[in-house]
Amino acid sequence: MSQHRQLKLGVALVGVGNDQFGWRDPELPGDASVSIDWFIENARLAEAAKFDFVFMVDSPFITPDTTPHYLNRLEPLTLLSALAVSTSKIGLIATATTSFWEPYNLARLLASVDNISHGRVGWNVVTTGLEGAAKNYGREEHIDHAVRYRRAHEFVEVVKGLWDSYEDDAFPRDKENGVFLDKPKQHALNHKGEFFSVAGPLALSRSKQGQPVLFQAGISEDGRNLAANIAEGIYAGVEGFDDAVDYYADIKARMVALGRNPEHITIVPSIQPVIEDTDEAAWARVGDRQEKLDFNKLLVGLGRPFGYHDFSQYDLDAPFPDVSNLSLNSYKGNAERIVKRARDNNWTLRETVLNQAERRHGFVGSPQTVADEIQQWFEGRACDGFNLWVSRPSDFKKFREQVIPILQERGIFKTEYQHDTLRGHLGLPVPENRWARQAAQTLQAAE
Repeated sequence: MSQHRQLKLGVALVGVGNDQFGWRDPELPGDASVSIDWFIENARLAEAAKFDFVFMVDSPFITPDTTPHYLNRLEPLTLLSALAVSTSKIGLIATATTSFWEPYNLARLLASVDNISHGRVGWNVVTTGLEGAAKNYGREEHIDHAVRYRRAHEFVEVVKGLWDSYEDDAFPRDKENGVFLDKPKQHALNHKGEFFSVAGPLALSRSKQGQPVLFQAGISEDGRNLAANIAEGIYAGVEGFDDAVDYYADIKARMVALGRNPEHITIVPSIQPVIEDTDEAAWARVGDRQEKLDFNKLLVGLGRPFGYHDFSQYDLDAPFPDVSNLSLNSYKGNAERIVKRARDNNWTLRETVLNQAERRHGFVGSPQTVADEIQQWFEGRACDGFNLWVSRPSDFKKFREQVIPILQERGIFKTEYQHDTLRGHLGLPVPENRWARQAAQTLQAAE
């Protein structure tokens, strides 16, 4: 890893937006979330600005009240296949759940796109928080939170094992002697565990970067443990600078305790900056947006981390209701944070709803102000970079053309790509094939 620490930047392309009214912006095509042209255009703009990766969010469950982008969107891995042949440098990350896929299928899909892109793919490992998703996959009940995370850990280990089915020199393709495969360098996995039984091998060799990069986003205790065990990147769900510093230190410490190199993980909180020529103009736009919010939709949104619990049944001006009877089997970490914040501040339900809407407004101001805040977080070890949510064209343009040059002038963000794989962009080593490593260790022991 380079001695000179560099800021990492990604973009989450969220089409018509993850809020109530972004889709109504006259700048934004109403079909952006299902328009391959929109995604290709913005991925290319991100690549021209030297972003490290693009990221595709996903969720296997919706309701009529779900925010617009999620209501009608392209499947992430299919989308990344198109972006892989439309770009050449930028990393490509897709979300896929361990709760409803099978390891062999997902290993094959991710490895295929990784090969198509010449080593630029990452996998955002999720366990799926929304309980309603279970019925889309033939299950009456969602898997218990703790079980989901045990399953996820085993799932990832199976997938990584399948990705190592072939040693890197397994295919001599010697036409003269008729040798296509060096058979001892093909390896069956023969995994039998608590959740999965997978024989293998996977019918695909490793890419230029060895294996796709593993991202994760858990903030609960189980989520943090999974991240410390398997993640190489984290979309951190943090509440502010101090919380981010604590989260960053906690994850790195857990990695050290597990014998992992803490430098081999990139922590990138998500941000959606509001940028105008002056700080006053930026905050005025925030105020204007706040006035347009539909409180009833905010109330529905508050219920999402609680498995879409119906909060409309409570008195808005009474203390935040006791939800201890709920299983918190959805987005457990986020739900627990909401409950704690409401109790610590003695908020009413109304105050809690409004606080949830307002807390999103960090990184507001002039390009200089936003760049200053980004630098403060980066140098203060609150993060290794940021994942920028992109929908409104003019906001993305301002960030590319006005904020990034400031960061480049300060020497904390690159001016050119130094690598052409996602692992290269993130300063991660290419993982050694486990079978090749084992053979080298056996040979060394015999000498």
